[in-house]
Amino acid sequence: MPAIPSLGGLRGRSNGRAKGAPERPLPVPLSAYVVDCAVYVEGKRLPGRWSHSEAIKEVRKRHAGFVWIGLHEPDAVQIQGVAETFGLHELAVEDALEAHQRPKLERYDDTLFMVLKTVRYVEHESPATANEIVETGELMAFLGRDFVITVRHGNHSGLARLRRELDQDPERLALGPSAVLHAIADHVVDHYLDVTTAIESDIDEMETHVFAPRSKVSAEQIYFMKREVLELRRAVMPLGTPLQRLAEGYTRLIPDEVRSYFRDVSDHLTTVAERVANFDELLTTLVDATLAKITLQQNTDMRKITAWAAIIAVPTALAGIYGMNFDYMPELHWRFGYPLAMTIIFGVCILLYRIFRKNRWL
Repeated sequence: MPAIPSLGGLRGRSNGRAKGAPERPLPVPLSAYVVDCAVYVEGKRLPGRWSHSEAIKEVRKRHAGFVWIGLHEPDAVQIQGVAETFGLHELAVEDALEAHQRPKLERYDDTLFMVLKTVRYVEHESPATANEIVETGELMAFLGRDFVITVRHGNHSGLARLRRELDQDPERLALGPSAVLHAIADHVVDHYLDVTTAIESDIDEMETHVFAPRSKVSAEQIYFMKREVLELRRAVMPLGTPLQRLAEGYTRLIPDEVRSYFRDVSDHLTTVAERVANFDELLTTLVDATLAKITLQQNTDMRKITAWAAIIAVPTALAGIYGMNFDYMPELHWRFGYPLAMTIIFGVCILLYRIFRKNRWL
């Protein structure tokens, strides 16, 4: 990924035009990366379409309400205006532009920056034939006194449905932008619960296959499932500390009446973390069971090979002895020598076969 210009560099570039000259048009239309921009006053959404600068001006003119802006995979140039208008720290902006961040919570002056990993369960016919089970994305949130800005990476982490639900709950939105941050965290963790429920069914199915007679589940398939669970673990485990800090009064941006809601989300995340840990232990057990099953099958195959080799050794030995060109071999010129040799060969082979079958080597 190319180097991301600092916020200071972006400011210098934007002020380079002459005074009174028309503003340079954005290289990408605003709607291409701004999913929604809304103003909320007393928990109710104001009508009309707003740009980010007009929205924050309206809120600060009223001295009430907040702005909620949703961005989807913006680049450095596209986020420039938003970062300058809301005074976002350049390090947080840089993290928001880059994907593959770990869940975390950071405070920059009077702004909070939170990273959450989103997950989606990929539908498939069987865990033994799937190419992907867990798909991850990222959701970043900037929280200020009168604004909340969300930046999404990935196609499955949309917040349109959540926004519609919150629009119908003005009493909740009246608590301010922290209520939106809680709703986002709750939304993400609820998806964790859904994904773990689906993965639990897959692991149960795989466990049934592993312990079924003559099953064809390989250790590679279980390792693949462990890798998918590990991806889910990377999304779930680091989020515990940020949620705990928000619930314990990490910043004044989270009022007391919202902290209790974050405690509830933290409890749900603990449930998810316990499930993921159990998945990992169970898959490790399944790997051990599969390897033991493979070892047992190899021992069985070796016993069969040994048994057949012992049976084949009898005619090979007799044929080798009587195949030597000597005149004075026992019963060589006897009329019934050949039938007697064949009878001995078949008799000994049948006897060995019955012995091996009785001992379950064949």
